[in-house]
Amino acid sequence: MAGIDKYQPLPIYYQLKEILRQKIESGEWQPGDLIPSERELCNEHGISRMTVRQAVAELVNEGRLRREQGRGTFVAQPKIEQRLGSLTSFTQDMTARGKRVESQVLRQELAMAQPEVATALGLGSDTQVMLLERLRLVDGVPLALETCHLHFPGCESLRQEDLAHQSLYAVLARKYGLVPSRAHQQMEATKCELYPLRLLGLSRGSPVLLIRRTSLSQDGIPFEHTVSIYRGDKYVFHAELVHE
Repeated sequence: MAGIDKYQPLPIYYQLKEILRQKIESGEWQPGDLIPSERELCNEHGISRMTVRQAVAELVNEGRLRREQGRGTFVAQPKIEQRLGSLTSFTQDMTARGKRVESQVLRQELAMAQPEVATALGLGSDTQVMLLERLRLVDGVPLALETCHLHFPGCESLRQEDLAHQSLYAVLARKYGLVPSRAHQQMEATKCELYPLRLLGLSRGSPVLLIRRTSLSQDGIPFEHTVSIYRGDKYVFHAELVHE
């Protein structure tokens, strides 16, 4: 799109949004670059500040731009894209992308199965499960808060494993012969609550992706139920749909 055409049926703010988006996607504006101010964009395109503000706000909401109080608006780092349909661990997935993965273990203990966990794993309410809560960081940035519940023979010995520096799935395969063969997963957008908000470095009311996944072993037995909270401004899921 060469410039603003006020005779087009497309809204002016949308035309500007597409111009700015193309500057980002073409690489003319790189992640971390400070974009022109609202006044500069108004003067360059001959449009009102309200129109500029709407276009920029939509790109901020989409995660393409980010605002810093008192400094201006910058090109955001691209979101991490994950394809739905593959059963890889967080560590394996991020490492394959050439990213540096870190985990901070917040809890690693036996706990009573809560109703949601007991139902997902087919357990009684008085059953203990191995609870593993980790803050997952990519290239030093907190990306997800992951709370994993595991139940299988010998799961209590996971308390001795160093799961801050190892892939959980790699440990399960190597020491217990457990490999997830399939999983049921649900996703929903929600507002971030206070506890994960602080850990993920988000502001109050920030959008997050809440993901619940139950993984089944090679024998079709559920052994893992994980609840993850992903930053909505850093993560996007991609699915390929086929007409049947």
